[in-house]
Amino acid sequence: MTDPTSPGTGALRAVTDSIHDARPRRPEDIDDPDVPVAATVVLLRDSARGPEVLMMQRPDRGSFAGAWVFPGGRIDPRDAVGADDYEPVIARQAGVGETFGEVGIALDPQHLVPMSRWDPPPGIALRIRTWFFAAHAVETRVVPSAEEVVSAQWLPPEEVLQRHARGEVMLYPPTWVTLHGLSGQDDAEAALAVVRMRGVEEFQTIAAQTPGGTVLLWHGDAEYAEFGAGAASARHRLETGSLPWRYVRTD
Repeated sequence: MTDPTSPGTGALRAVTDSIHDARPRRPEDIDDPDVPVAATVVLLRDSARGPEVLMMQRPDRGSFAGAWVFPGGRIDPRDAVGADDYEPVIARQAGVGETFGEVGIALDPQHLVPMSRWDPPPGIALRIRTWFFAAHAVETRVVPSAEEVVSAQWLPPEEVLQRHARGEVMLYPPTWVTLHGLSGQDDAEAALAVVRMRGVEEFQTIAAQTPGGTVLLWHGDAEYAEFGAGAASARHRLETGSLPWRYVRTD
């Protein structure tokens, strides 16, 4: 029987609760100026176990309470300069600043490789549009912020996913999918090469409740159109109704 107090159970409940008020997606949702923007940085390093990522656990308060995440945070609206490329440029700078502030690792903004942009289901209470970047960490000594980080560890992506599957840690879907995409690489540069090859991926999320639990859908899924967006013919979804989560993506 699943422990109702375990982090894994908390993750299932958090995903379900977060989409309670989700509505169908409209074209203007992807660039809604009223949605806060955030940046997060996936730091990679090499080890005897293969590539590792820096994971940190949030305190039991605030956004993503208790979850394991990558360093990052919201962009201060005062940093916006009105440029057409506001989001990718300012998000990159914010990712560098948040990483240094949270774990004490300094980065060159030019070394950040854009990975993805995540837009949660419209209508939900906590909706933050987030840019993900990846970087090969030259400096790997971590100095966690006492106010923002409970614990920080360098871990292989596969190990984090295994811990989640056992219900030991709480992950949110963008973190889970990002770790899944980095799994199985020989070293940090190989992982970054995959990121560069994929380019910036757009995850404009739609949430659906099914008999098996909550399913998150993205472009490329045949049922994406049914919930208010354009037609597609394949599968691109994350099934979160029970552990382990299941990511399905076909061409």
